[in-house]
Amino acid sequence: MRPLLIASLAWRDYRNDARLSLCSVLALVAVIAPLLVLFGLKFGLVSSLTERLQRDPAVREIIPLGGGRFSTDFVAELAARNDVAFALPRTRQIAATADLVLAARKVVVNVEMIPTALNDPLLQGLAVPGAIEQIVLSRTAAEKLGAKAGDQLDASFSRQLAGQIQAQRTPLTVVAVLPLEAFERDAMFASLALLEAAEDYRDGRAVPAFGWEGERHTGEVQRVYPAFRLYARNLTDVEPLRRFFADRQLLVSTQAPAIAQVQSLSRNLTLVFWIIAALAVAGAFAAICAGALAAVERKRRELSVLRLLGFSTVALLAFVVLQALYSGVFAAVIGAALYALAESGLNQLFMQMPGEYASHLLPSHYLVALLAVLLASAAAAALGGWRVARIDACEGIRDV
Repeated sequence: MRPLLIASLAWRDYRNDARLSLCSVLALVAVIAPLLVLFGLKFGLVSSLTERLQRDPAVREIIPLGGGRFSTDFVAELAARNDVAFALPRTRQIAATADLVLAARKVVVNVEMIPTALNDPLLQGLAVPGAIEQIVLSRTAAEKLGAKAGDQLDASFSRQLAGQIQAQRTPLTVVAVLPLEAFERDAMFASLALLEAAEDYRDGRAVPAFGWEGERHTGEVQRVYPAFRLYARNLTDVEPLRRFFADRQLLVSTQAPAIAQVQSLSRNLTLVFWIIAALAVAGAFAAICAGALAAVERKRRELSVLRLLGFSTVALLAFVVLQALYSGVFAAVIGAALYALAESGLNQLFMQMPGEYASHLLPSHYLVALLAVLLASAAAAALGGWRVARIDACEGIRDV
């Protein structure tokens, strides 16, 4: 019962001093609202930039440079790593081309062939070729051919053998068309088996899958690939993977500098925020301490009467702290409301893409801000209200 009584008395006294209470609330709002806006800008800007990079698979792509010799087992080991989202061997680029034509238009388009499989980051949300005769077209190639999903194309693969130009044709079915932002060159994404068949044919080997004849048959020797397609799982995995290849004397190209730039921006903005926050909180802390000291002196007579009625030092200190907490709660609510208005205006002014924010806070941020305000208010009030311990019960006898 005593805690409820203290809380009730503190609230009634807080209401009676409405003007002073309002001043303490506004003083806290002047600190809380700008800090919320500053942190919202920092979090919204960095989050939007990070999400933009994360959504772009090219940023997470790791491209081997120079001619390598990679076995199927090596690429499989890469794909099994926790920091790798997708890995697949690539055949020689000079052999990974095809001439495509749509029978209805007779327009021939030369495209590069890119191996693909399940979980390909570029094909997110699209059908993946499940058979050797199925392909996905890039937008530019589809527009030149006039093709769409479900169309059948005629693919031609040529080679020079014994001084003679030879060619083989096979029908391919378009199962999907990539959006332009996913891939901007003329290309078709196909199963690795189709690329291997085209490479074998151009190397003069027979291709049993299509019935193409050659001077020699494919032996049992394990195939070696000159490159691979590899995408890191997250932005933070790009640099460790680059070091992994560097340790093995393998030169690769990554977007690590762009990722590092965003991470550096995040660190710098965080540092600026905490410097400003520390100065603002120190000022608010001092103001609350001074307010608690002034309140104890101003209400010394009332507090002495409470001491006379049997209230302990802890109870009197709780009286002062509770009033500071009341101000903290009101200031936090008003500050959050003002931030919500500022956030709406800032996002309308500076938002560049749907789903991105110039300023943004999560519900957890509001909760942390509230707890921080209450903790700082309670600590400052307790530090400033220590003088209640010097109030004696005899001081209240004159007012009884």
